[in-house]
Amino acid sequence: MNQLIQRANPRRWQRAVLIVTIGVLAAALHGQGQPPPWTSGIAWPEPKVVDPGPAGGPPSDAVVLFDGKDLSKWHNADGWKIENGYAVCGSNLTTKQAFGDCQLHVEWAAPAEVKGSGQGRGNSGVYLMGQYEIQVLDSHKNKTYFDGQAGAIYKQRPPLVNACRKPGEWQSYDIIFEAPRFNPDGELTRPAYVTILQNGVLIQNHFEIMGETEYRRQPRYKAHAPKLPLTLQYHGHPVRYRNIWIRELGDDHEELTAELRAKLKAGLPAGAATRDGG
Repeated sequence: MNQLIQRANPRRWQRAVLIVTIGVLAAALHGQGQPPPWTSGIAWPEPKVVDPGPAGGPPSDAVVLFDGKDLSKWHNADGWKIENGYAVCGSNLTTKQAFGDCQLHVEWAAPAEVKGSGQGRGNSGVYLMGQYEIQVLDSHKNKTYFDGQAGAIYKQRPPLVNACRKPGEWQSYDIIFEAPRFNPDGELTRPAYVTILQNGVLIQNHFEIMGETEYRRQPRYKAHAPKLPLTLQYHGHPVRYRNIWIRELGDDHEELTAELRAKLKAGLPAGAATRDGG
């Protein structure tokens, strides 16, 4: 076929060969004189494989705290009533296991029948480490002080937006929590941080927690263990909970990243070039 085209129109054939030749030469010369691809030089450990599970979880590495059947992983559950796959508040509920840095998924629903107003309507709370409260409240068309509405870090920061559903409808909190750090003398070396999505909407973005939750005085830190139990607050209202699971967050290898940050800040080369592209 090529010979037929060449005989029929030799000039067009020569032009096509010239274009191809230029393209090949351009490709060959493209990388010459260019710096090699950048690499961090960090020998990262391989991330472990986690099965994300069904929509809403739990992932394969999660601790299931309540699956709709029993509250055997909690203390003080006698006041709670389990029915239809959910549990109704009846006392302060505390996990038997202690947790620090974590990813927590909680689903809750305020009573469908609206009673009261402000803080007197569907009130409960998720206490991380039993110290730091994420407010649970029926905040659908229910005015209260902003740092006390649903999704607030209680008395410290309102949610970025009000993402509440109607009374009686199920809501979800997905919470990423970094526990505070204390040195051996009990001094705070790093505060706690929290990120929260309510019903899939970001309502707290890596907020620096100012201390333990207090109602009648300002927040402050008191040294405590690296891991403490989680608490669900009973505030006298029949708030429902279901599908509660938690993942303990392991080593984030920040020391490796810190080394890289230091090199970049100092203008030093990070590592050798990679052979394959990004």
